[in-house]
Amino acid sequence: MATRCPWPLSLPGCCLLLLVLGSPGFFQSHAVEVDVKDHANTTCIYAKWMMSFLIKYETNSSEYKNATLDLTSTNVTHDGSTCGNKTHAPLLAVQFGAGHSWSINFTKTNETYQGNIISFTYNTSDAVFKDAKRKEQVTVVVKDPLRPVQLNTVYKCHHLDSIEVANVSQFFWNVILQAFVQNGTISKNDSTCEADKSTVAPTTVANLTTAPITTASPPLPTTTSKPVEKPLTGNYSLKDGDKTCLLATMGLQLNVSQEKPGLININPKTTNVTGSCGNTSATLRLNDGNRRFIDFTFAVKNTSANTQRFYLKEVNITLITSINGSEPLNAGNNNLSIWDTFLGSSYMCQKEQTVLVTEDLQIHTFDLRIQPFRVQDNKYSKAEECFADSDLNFLIPIAVGVALGFLIILVFISYVIGRRKSRTGYQSV
Repeated sequence: MATRCPWPLSLPGCCLLLLVLGSPGFFQSHAVEVDVKDHANTTCIYAKWMMSFLIKYETNSSEYKNATLDLTSTNVTHDGSTCGNKTHAPLLAVQFGAGHSWSINFTKTNETYQGNIISFTYNTSDAVFKDAKRKEQVTVVVKDPLRPVQLNTVYKCHHLDSIEVANVSQFFWNVILQAFVQNGTISKNDSTCEADKSTVAPTTVANLTTAPITTASPPLPTTTSKPVEKPLTGNYSLKDGDKTCLLATMGLQLNVSQEKPGLININPKTTNVTGSCGNTSATLRLNDGNRRFIDFTFAVKNTSANTQRFYLKEVNITLITSINGSEPLNAGNNNLSIWDTFLGSSYMCQKEQTVLVTEDLQIHTFDLRIQPFRVQDNKYSKAEECFADSDLNFLIPIAVGVALGFLIILVFISYVIGRRKSRTGYQSV
């Protein structure tokens, strides 16, 4: 149910703010509509947009988890929004939830305007940050990447965009914006972002194949989709100071089963690596440069008094433009127990493996080798191979064949015995 403020709201120096339910995707965000007015009750900034936040934080157990912040229909204010003056730039600001806030200021030239600084403050005392190690307010500041827009023009962009800084990813879509509104009247002239101008699906570096769609239209010439090739193998590493603390080698392919299922190969040539190392927990975060984020979280467990092993405990994936500009997808599985290996060794599996994230999202790995703990001299330690790679793997079809052979022999013997009993019965008569 939409929640609306009274219209019109004419308060000097204040702004109108509406919240409208929207975005049926994985981020349950709401549209924000803000009308900033000066003391003469004249509009100077108009904005309507949707946004969500994905934040990685540390827990009391020194593990790293992701929290999602969305705008809801309650507890949202707009204190501090202002048209600016000779010494202060115009500012658009909103506050929401348990101590979170977001703002952007604007600058202009004789011909254009643009966003300048985006500031986002989040409060880890909020319940969404479960078991957070530090209860505090954290502020991140970033330069707005929006290109200059002609004055007296409304900027529009329905496609998804994102900004990543520190441990925070900010997502924006369905944006309508005009700063430095002239004479208090919203312009009828539009400036559309490049992503919205495209009439086809955005081109990405990663390979993407979608399932064919069947319609009731007349038959079209038969075409064959080009199979998605095996992904390139990437080499990734993290450093703690000047020492390498995590090594990873793998080819990655995402299997997305949304409205238009498809496979996405992650290109290591465009992938950025971040993360964290620890004694009992480590996280590898990959950003493929096409607004796709994959987090692998590893943990250490004690199997006996003197034996420790590491394993993949959790995977989180954020796809901002996964297929045909779809809305943000944020999914994870924190109940994994795979890639189990002795601490101090590396895990290796050259054969294809599948990591189940959700029913609609899987990761396929190829040529995998991983060591998230106790890396020595920037090199992998001795590897423990997965069963699929081991020399014993060839025994499986042999064992199956032998079992089938014995079954056939047993059936044949039973048949012969049955026949003999049948003949004996006839002779007695």
